[in-house]
Amino acid sequence: MNLEDALGEGWPSAAPNTQSGPWPGQPANPTWPGQPPANPAWPGGPGGQPPANPTWPAGPGGQPPANPSWPGGPTPNPSWPGEPTPNPSWPAGPGGQPPANPSWPGPGGPGPGPVPAVAPQQSLAVPYKQNLPSGVYDKLLITIAGIVNPNAQKITVDMFAGQDLAFHFNPRFNEDGKKVIVRNSCIGTKWGREERELQNFPFVQGQPFEMKILCTNKEFKVAVNNAHVLAFQHRVTNLKSINSLNIYCDLKLSKVNLETLP
Repeated sequence: MNLEDALGEGWPSAAPNTQSGPWPGQPANPTWPGQPPANPAWPGGPGGQPPANPTWPAGPGGQPPANPSWPGGPTPNPSWPGEPTPNPSWPAGPGGQPPANPSWPGPGGPGPGPVPAVAPQQSLAVPYKQNLPSGVYDKLLITIAGIVNPNAQKITVDMFAGQDLAFHFNPRFNEDGKKVIVRNSCIGTKWGREERELQNFPFVQGQPFEMKILCTNKEFKVAVNNAHVLAFQHRVTNLKSINSLNIYCDLKLSKVNLETLP
């Protein structure tokens, strides 16, 4: 059986007509093999119709992409191929999320920033006392802002638990010609071991500052001008008993704020 017999009667021979002129069984237009498009100015699409917008290569249905900048559809944020980060201000972490706690400097948060240059908007009396009726607790953040006096000798921030001193934070500008931050506690009228180790002294006489004290279940973490400075492990472990914040000595105080981090 030959191919014509297999295909049945009426099927044109496999070999084309070698004579010039139209193809067998097709309209006479030698310019386009097969079925010519309705508009010969455009190469035939489905049904011989040109794409809906001849300026863009046809997508499904002859339509151009919704955003011609990206083939096949726009990305919501052209700065990142694929999905954008939820907050472009933070470099994308896993899943494009910002660090879990952007409020605290150090690992996972912003690095050292400039010294605040804004003059205080208000003036709080020094010595300053703030009662803490609920004590301190994990993720409590205390923010203290002000200006160091031009001739300052020391600054003191104390956190009391009744009569005991749970955390004594004492920057000294001239102790035998050196700058040091002394940390200690005084429990049952007895002072504990002083901590003096320090990589940098962040306070400047006559200059504004912003200090943050973050309480965790383990320690107080201190940052100044958006840079982590030190940590002090709790010596009074009953955090709810730490019920008073006191600030005094050589500074002008503009803000004291307490908040709970998420």
